[in-house]
Amino acid sequence: MKIESLLTEEAVLTELGGRLARRRIELGLAQAALAEKAGVSKRTVERMEAGATAQTATLIRILRALELLERMETLVPDTGPRPMDLLKLKGKERQRAPRKKPKTSGKPWKWGDEA
Repeated sequence: MKIESLLTEEAVLTELGGRLARRRIELGLAQAALAEKAGVSKRTVERMEAGATAQTATLIRILRALELLERMETLVPDTGPRPMDLLKLKGKERQRAPRKKPKTSGKPWKWGDEA
């Protein structure tokens, strides 16, 4: 199954769990061996493969043990500053997202109880 934005969180977790299980089997690891290698309990591995939620640190441990951690780089790539931003900010990196101005209707503001 392809992971896409239309899927529910549960469906995505189930698919990820299945992919982790297939990778573990591909590497010839039992759940207990993966758990030991990752420093988590066997039950944690079972739950993750079944599609249960997990802490991010646990996912990182499992990905490292399955030799998949480097692929996280493609999931959340490092984005450097754009050249035009560097010129505007004189070489400093932006620290915050720009604030969006609320849309106005163009009509003067009223309390609402005025006729």
